[in-house]
Formats: sequence, C-alpha cells, structure tokens
Amino acid sequence: MAIIRVKNLLIRTYIGFNPEELRNKQDVVINMSIKTDVSEAIKNDDVDNSYNYKVITKKVIAMVQEGKFKMLENLTQQVLDLIMKNENVEWAKVEVDKPHALRFAESVSIELEANR
Repeated sequence: MAIIRVKNLLIRTYIGFNPEELRNKQDVVINMSIKTDVSEAIKNDDVDNSYNYKVITKKVIAMVQEGKFKMLENLTQQVLDLIMKNENVEWAKVEVDKPHALRFAESVSIELEANR
C-alpha cells in the first residue's frame, strides 16, 4: 500500500454565501492523501498498473473551478466523494483551506476522510 499526496493544489472557485463571495472567485488550497495498492506499478514500472494521480487531480480541478459552493464543508465532501469513486482507493483524506477567510487568520480549513 502507498499513500499518494497531492499538496497545495491552488484553485479559484466561488466559495461562500456573502454577496461579494457569490460574484467573485476566491482561492482555495486543496491537500489530498490517497491510500491505494501500487505493488503492480512498482514491479512493472507501468502507469497502467497504478493509481494515476494526474487523472484525479484534473477531475478535482474541473469540478472545483466549475462549481459554486456555499460551505467549505460541502466542497471538501465533494472532493472526497470524487476520490472515493475509484474502487482501488482504500482510504482518503482531503483538507481544503480558504485563505484569508478570517481577518486575523492565515486561513480556515476543513478536513474530512473516508475508508472503504
């Protein structure tokens, strides 16, 4: 088993419920940890036998950029659900940060995880 990590994926999306947030995209930072079996990929050095992190990252980017989310919790759950659609994923954890959501804080984040 391996844990694949995608760190600090920066995406712009509509996130929030205040009038300004509904009109203007904001940055979110996504971190994903994905536990899956890569033993065949290690033996064969073949991407077809591995979990292709480029594919899931592109799907996450598309979903987040095209979506509109009121709550950080909802956005985080949707990313986690997208990752867990792949039956080879045994466990996943997603953290989504919303930079500058609070006046005196660098960011606010939500972290969710799921097991199969």
